[in-house]
Amino acid sequence: MFKNKPAHIEGQVDTLIGPQVVFRGDIEFSGGLYIEGRVIGKIVAQEGQKATLTLAEGGAIEGEVHAPVVILNGALTGDVYAAERVELAAKARVQGNVHYKVVEMCAGSTLTGRLIHADSLHAESTLGEQLGAARNEFVEAA
Repeated sequence: MFKNKPAHIEGQVDTLIGPQVVFRGDIEFSGGLYIEGRVIGKIVAQEGQKATLTLAEGGAIEGEVHAPVVILNGALTGDVYAAERVELAAKARVQGNVHYKVVEMCAGSTLTGRLIHADSLHAESTLGEQLGAARNEFVEAA
């Protein structure tokens, strides 16, 4: 009757925030989160889960983002902490620092802030601690 949840496939969308939505508050997610609307608050991937946050063209985030994979093609005001990879597509507009292990930045994207590389030895502990701290703040706020 009840089946186990299938494994997350990269690029799969589990949660969609549509273009007409304005969401105020913090979000904790796993799997694929696709944002076409506006989010005002912190977005944190569940610890130990595969997670991809995608911000579509026309979408906007005001707040910190903590996720293994972050793909941006909209406007983000806040810091990004990506344990694995950050992609800044042609329409990405970021105001804040980007902490990354691997970054891909397309022509046309803009970043007002710093790119901060997390070396492979230090990345797992530092970004893991930051994800954990962000998750704890999220739980305490609830």
